[in-house]
Amino acid sequence: GYDRPARKGETTGRGAYLSMPDEAAVDAVYASAAAAGATTVWEPGRSEWNYRCRVLDPEGNEWTFATLRPAEAS
Repeated sequence: GYDRPARKGETTGRGAYLSMPDEAAVDAVYASAAAAGATTVWEPGRSEWNYRCRVLDPEGNEWTFATLRPAEAS
């Protein structure tokens, strides 16, 4: 019964970012999320900085999975 933030474009403005070890891990978690009913925002793919995907779970929570580790030098 809680209000969820509305999606504006590609984001709700809040959510979880999980750093993944490699592209295969991003692909695997995306496949699992999609099979569980998540809504795709970004299919797995390369951006300027990383390899990532974004989904909304069935309750509308935003999840981004990516290979970028902000504390590490590229």
